[in-house]
Amino acid sequence: MEKRLTFKVLGPLEVTSGAAQVPVGGPRHRTILVVLLLSPGRIVPVDTLIEAVWGNHPPATARTQVSICIAALRKTFKAAGFPGEVIVTAHPGYLLQVGMHQLDSEEFSALVSAAELAVRNNRPAEAARCYADALKLWRGRPLAGVTGRLVEDEAQRLEELRLDTYENATAVHLQLGDHQKILPDLAAMVREHPLRERARHQLITAQYHSGRRAEALETFRDGRRWLIDELGLEPGPALSELHNAILQDEPSLNARGPEGAGGEPLLLSKPVGDPLELPPDVSGLAGRKEELAQLDELLELGAVAHGPATGLITGVGGVGKTCLAVRWAHSVSDRFPDGQLFADLRGYDEHLEPTTAGEILGRFLRSLSVPIGQIPAEPEERAALYRSLLADRRVLVVLDNVRTYAQVRPLLPSSGGCCVLVTSREQLSEMVAWPPQAWVRLGRLSPYEAVELLGKIVGEERIAADPPSAARLVELCDLLPLALRIAGARLASKPHWTVSRLVRRLSDERLRLDELSSGESQVRASFTLTYRGLSAPTALLYRSLGLLDVPDFGAWVAAALLDTDLMTGERLIEQLVDAQFLDVVGLDATGHPRYRFQNLLRLFARERAEAEETPEERQAARQRAFRAYLSLAEQAHRRAYGGDFSIIHSSVPRHPLPDELGAGLLTAPLDWLETERLSLVAVVDQAAALGMDELAWDLTMSIVVLFETRNYLDNWRECSERALAATRAAGNARGQAAMLHNLGALEMRQRNFGGAYASFTEALALHDRAGEEHGRALVLRNMAMIDEMRGDLETAMDRSAQALATFRAVGDLSSEAHVLNNMAQIELDRGRTDSAQQLSLESLRVSTAIGEGGARSLALGTHRLARVYLAQNEYGLAEEAFLRMIRIVRAKADMFGLAHGLLGLGEARLGTRSWAQARGTLLHALEIVGLVDSALVEGKIKLALGEACWNCGEHSAARQYFADARDDFTRIGVETWVERAQLALAGTLPREETPEIT
Repeated sequence: MEKRLTFKVLGPLEVTSGAAQVPVGGPRHRTILVVLLLSPGRIVPVDTLIEAVWGNHPPATARTQVSICIAALRKTFKAAGFPGEVIVTAHPGYLLQVGMHQLDSEEFSALVSAAELAVRNNRPAEAARCYADALKLWRGRPLAGVTGRLVEDEAQRLEELRLDTYENATAVHLQLGDHQKILPDLAAMVREHPLRERARHQLITAQYHSGRRAEALETFRDGRRWLIDELGLEPGPALSELHNAILQDEPSLNARGPEGAGGEPLLLSKPVGDPLELPPDVSGLAGRKEELAQLDELLELGAVAHGPATGLITGVGGVGKTCLAVRWAHSVSDRFPDGQLFADLRGYDEHLEPTTAGEILGRFLRSLSVPIGQIPAEPEERAALYRSLLADRRVLVVLDNVRTYAQVRPLLPSSGGCCVLVTSREQLSEMVAWPPQAWVRLGRLSPYEAVELLGKIVGEERIAADPPSAARLVELCDLLPLALRIAGARLASKPHWTVSRLVRRLSDERLRLDELSSGESQVRASFTLTYRGLSAPTALLYRSLGLLDVPDFGAWVAAALLDTDLMTGERLIEQLVDAQFLDVVGLDATGHPRYRFQNLLRLFARERAEAEETPEERQAARQRAFRAYLSLAEQAHRRAYGGDFSIIHSSVPRHPLPDELGAGLLTAPLDWLETERLSLVAVVDQAAALGMDELAWDLTMSIVVLFETRNYLDNWRECSERALAATRAAGNARGQAAMLHNLGALEMRQRNFGGAYASFTEALALHDRAGEEHGRALVLRNMAMIDEMRGDLETAMDRSAQALATFRAVGDLSSEAHVLNNMAQIELDRGRTDSAQQLSLESLRVSTAIGEGGARSLALGTHRLARVYLAQNEYGLAEEAFLRMIRIVRAKADMFGLAHGLLGLGEARLGTRSWAQARGTLLHALEIVGLVDSALVEGKIKLALGEACWNCGEHSAARQYFADARDDFTRIGVETWVERAQLALAGTLPREETPEIT
């Protein structure tokens, strides 16, 4: 069978090849692919793609970025085994060739067309099958997760198409007499879309013909209330006529459905004695379609099972376990004609003891029509009688709020025709869900579902009036159904409140739990019931973790907080996972689990810590954790540089961690820093806010290696500025100098040389005042680099020589190699290529002496040597050197270094007149530089790419690259390079089109 790609837009965007997922890329790639998929086989102009991605405010490089995204998508499809062009360039844009591939929206349209044809030809059974197959293609909200006005408008159109198709399919089922069969889904549809009159008409019809006349009349009254309240309208003629017909029991109604004896509607009634104990179905349930589908697996076992199908719903308090269980139970109640039993085992009741199995058995036996006098006294005998009574029946048993498996075991029937559904906050490890897919680990709602739930409680118009506030409100409620219902109820009870007002009230973390803990439903009370069941050490860890502002963490943080070993930390943290107080969010680079709080649970943990721990105990716990972060970050920096190089440290004591732990975590130091990046930033922020200025600036120094290597410039600035503010408040001259040096280096990276020089000048004065020679040399090294770029070569060489002497005196090999590199560039600027070559080789010698951790220095030295070879027109040697440098930076995932290396390699290949090879290399460089946001390097790549394209005969592309390079250089104010680009552009234009050079 020929391979093909399957594109799915009827739900979250998904691309597969056979059973394998094909990764699409980032948000821009997904948006562009979706826009192409929405017009399969038709040309989509580039302007349309730009509007879809950026709206009315595209960047100057929008066209280039679109082409990069298209190139990345093509590369992805080729990597998946499709070398042919799935996306082709066609003026004025691009075209997606579906051809041999599959698109679910096209398949949906074909099935709907087939169903409509079958309806016209009076083949209702065939139409029902086609409609069912079409609706099965839907996997949720269309295009979920892909943003942009164009995409969202199309998603709304697709959703309307789905609803219309569902109603058409329902009309066919009514014609076939499937009234009872369609009731659960149709009722859910009407609850979700209460203003759709056709669906409500169909539901009333199905209810009436299922013998539910009273329910049918209530459905009409409910619809009338919705229409009057929301639209100010009475029901339309069709609904009103149907309502009147039911009130008068018009004979014509009986002709619309299956009939029993005597011409009366066929009524499906339950024999006396069958229990119907399910609580009322919950109103306003949002989402949960996937979870309901999981529970449907319980129905597949049927008569082949040797025991009851057993489902399990677990999740934190307030996540909606009971609502889901009740909704599913109602939807399948017709599959259990011998009754439904329900019991709340009160496993988490604050005031009452958990219900025993014996008590539940007694009540179940009475529900099964056993006279009180015949109910055995012993629990074992009750269980035996209970199982005997259910042996030949199909009964659904729902056991809510279970705390232990011991409560459940006596209540499990032995009959394969029965089904049991259990809800619990615990994992209930002794209980086995059968089939395994029927274990639903219930999480929070998606943002879309959460807003939908609010709309059902408060009113859709009120929520739709302020979408940003609604989105913020569901975020503050942690997407937790209980919190959302409480917030929604507050808004519903206070019609004069705006959504933004409640958002402001909930934004104060100190009061949020108070705001969400009023009336009978209380978020705090829900959490307290589980908290009281924790062991003392586990509760202490929970409180201690709540003291940290980090977004996620590993088990080693638990060990540091409690000053214990890693095994104990892992055991206690997993107990918090079992209690649903922590979520597992994946594995880090070393294969260890990562954990995180939901915000409300973090607030509750901090609240308990403030109530149960002294200020001194809380401060000591924070210090242990922060110093452990500092200890590991310092080790990561040392491994990345091959020693304690290019850095100065504070006097903060480290929290020692076992050597084997550090070795395991820091096998790949940059990967560890990447995993912990957001947590490290949060620790700097929190430490600075708490007055721990020494820790804040030292930790910032230790993690800058990640920021500069992976281009996290915002994190670089944020940490440095927060730590600088803390050191200034404390009058810490040495710490201020270190952070000013950090900020100056960042300004250099962003080509703001004036700002960089000002920061370095202030840092130099503070280092002189503090008597810090090493820090002073680091500043001098960077000032010399600016001097060189400004053309002041004498000052640059003098400062470099001063720094070099200090680096050699303190043994900072990495900085020594770096400054030798800089000196080689100065000599290169002077035209002294032989001297530059000697300095570059000396830099490489020092870098090699560092050993395994000297890769950064080795890459810099190799790059400089390659540049020397370019200046000497030794293009073959330059190409070899650039390839060595590229291998080094690729291994370190250094995207900035890779962009530089690929640029140089492309230039070397231009020198050998290998135009096509140079073009390919430079296109790759352009793709990489898009990840690091450096306008200077991007402009240089485009300038070289223009030359390559021109010599390949692609003159139009060359002119565009030259023009784009000029624009990049102009934007950052590098006049020398602006002039180079202008000259290159002028040389490619006819004389009358040549722009004037200014």
